[in-house]
Amino acid sequence: MIVVTGATGNVGRQLVTALADAGEQVTALARRLPGTDLPRGVFYREADLTDPETLRPALDGAGALFLLVAGDSPHSLLDVAKAGGVRRVVLLSSQGAGTRPEVYRHPRMFEDAVGQSGLDWTVLRPGGFHSNAFAWAPTVRAQRTVAAPFGDVGLPTIDPADIAEVAAAALRDPRHTGRLYELTGPALTTPRERAQTIADVLGEPVRFVEQSRQEARAQMLQVMPPAVVEGTLTILGEPTPAEQQVSHDVEQILGRAPRTFADWARRNIAAFQ
Repeated sequence: MIVVTGATGNVGRQLVTALADAGEQVTALARRLPGTDLPRGVFYREADLTDPETLRPALDGAGALFLLVAGDSPHSLLDVAKAGGVRRVVLLSSQGAGTRPEVYRHPRMFEDAVGQSGLDWTVLRPGGFHSNAFAWAPTVRAQRTVAAPFGDVGLPTIDPADIAEVAAAALRDPRHTGRLYELTGPALTTPRERAQTIADVLGEPVRFVEQSRQEARAQMLQVMPPAVVEGTLTILGEPTPAEQQVSHDVEQILGRAPRTFADWARRNIAAFQ
């Protein structure tokens, strides 16, 4: 059995479907259970990563675990996993754990704990997600406008569906044991270019408004801690060469190029209409 934490999120939801389609027995964990669109044969349970004991019933008899960076007790989470029989863990970390460990201490702490756990492990380090563009959906629907900082700075954002497929491979294939994968899309794209792509798929003009760093910071502070906001803004505005490098890991693992932002936009355009 494979246990998936964060099963209703951008990556977890698609990972659950991919594993179920491959015939795996899957237990999907989330703080709140989804009401609809449950893949057939998947068992859903409520659990909270900030309270490792809530995972214990779901992990009993599990062989593999997909783990998010959440809560402050990675060693406790991994102890519960081992007690349940888990032998393999795939951790969804963050690019920042490698490029800016002084800011992204939390994912780096989880990486270190997984590496020291004695379990077979794989670490996934994606950069920005294509799906971050969902934050633009309300203003695109209402005003056909996108507001974002650093409009002409490019980053190789990645489709969460690709992350999910890589995670599925790592959970099912022991050849990925002990590997750390940097996951990116196929090319650098800028916020201005991504906004134009949404306009192209909509078939209507979308105006791009470049925010100041201060405007973007105020908006991001509503949902993110201050240190993470500052680190994120620095990546968006002053990325290092490593943060702009296109990785070939997705292609090597899946045997195809990663999906483009245009691919993602076409599949999700209903959110912007």
